[in-house]
Amino acid sequence: MLTGQITSAILGVALAGAILFLVRRDHLHGPYAVWWFVIAAATFVLGVFPGIVVWLGHQTGIFYAPVLPIIIGLSLVLIRLLKLDIDRSKQERRIRRLTQKLAILEQELTRLGGVAPPDAAVDDEDG
Repeated sequence: MLTGQITSAILGVALAGAILFLVRRDHLHGPYAVWWFVIAAATFVLGVFPGIVVWLGHQTGIFYAPVLPIIIGLSLVLIRLLKLDIDRSKQERRIRRLTQKLAILEQELTRLGGVAPPDAAVDDEDG
């Protein structure tokens, strides 16, 4: 019969295996893989050693210890979402700057050569 501890440990190992698979298939890059390996390791450790949750609960003043992993998990999700928003903002800023530089270069090319760049007609068709 599966207990919560065994199920949690199995989930941690399965998550680590899935991460390795995604890294090998080049679907997940290094820095992101490290983050997920930490999550997988924490899931495994808490499954194998559930007393850690009780001990951490007492140390932090949380009397109902099973709520501690939920609080930590939600906090990590919020931190991860914030980091994703920061990364997306940086990417949008880079794309905007690259688009502006490309427009300047195309204008300069048109001015110097007197002809429009070959892909300018394609851009006009899109709208």
